[in-house]
Amino acid sequence: MGAGEHLFMAWCGVPDPGVAEALVRGGFDAALFDMQHGSFEVSSATAGILAMAAAGKPALVRIPVGDFTTASRMLDAGAAGIVAPMINSADDARSLASFCKLPPLGRRSWGPARALSLTGMDGPTYLRSANEMQLAIAMIETREAIAALDEILAVPGIDGVLIGPSDLSIALSDGTSIDPHGQAVDEVLALVVRRTQVHGKIAACFCADGGRAKAVSALGFQLCSIGTDGTLLAKIAGLELGIARS
Repeated sequence: MGAGEHLFMAWCGVPDPGVAEALVRGGFDAALFDMQHGSFEVSSATAGILAMAAAGKPALVRIPVGDFTTASRMLDAGAAGIVAPMINSADDARSLASFCKLPPLGRRSWGPARALSLTGMDGPTYLRSANEMQLAIAMIETREAIAALDEILAVPGIDGVLIGPSDLSIALSDGTSIDPHGQAVDEVLALVVRRTQVHGKIAACFCADGGRAKAVSALGFQLCSIGTDGTLLAKIAGLELGIARS
């Protein structure tokens, strides 16, 4: 992404590393393990990170809301980045960065035993590299987050933002509808691209399918999901069953 490439990640909620490994070996650039709405816990996410390392692909972890201590644990386990939901202010962003970044940028405690073995780095090299190598990504999902977007992006240690379009559409409609592909969400997407480019940060987005990911990537989002492991499994199963039954 630092070179300007656009990547597509598998969004995984099924806590079986084999599912994520199959997806990245099928062509996805990375996998995200979802501890907020998916079924991943610390042990299964750690196993997933190892499976991604075996496949030569990076793993991100979405932590539960406000669970910044888990962010540090997942980075110690070798995650390439943390996605944190419901970051609504600069103070929230500073808390996220403090747990994701080592001193002097943050206050993350030292203990990257698994990360050292996966990267092949010694301690001093990892200490110099980790803050740039492992990402802290804040999710933008509310009116408050949109209003504070520039302040969030300006926080040292925040590497980018990820749009959660369903929660964002609920917030923008004051709880009256879910419309992740609606005009109100599209306007925020355009705003996020402009502001992340100004700040030199990463723009990422959850996308429900390949068509949406293609369109969002074309807007300037460098990291997009394509559905979830569960929806992809159901979709291909339905397609192949339809062929068989026809």
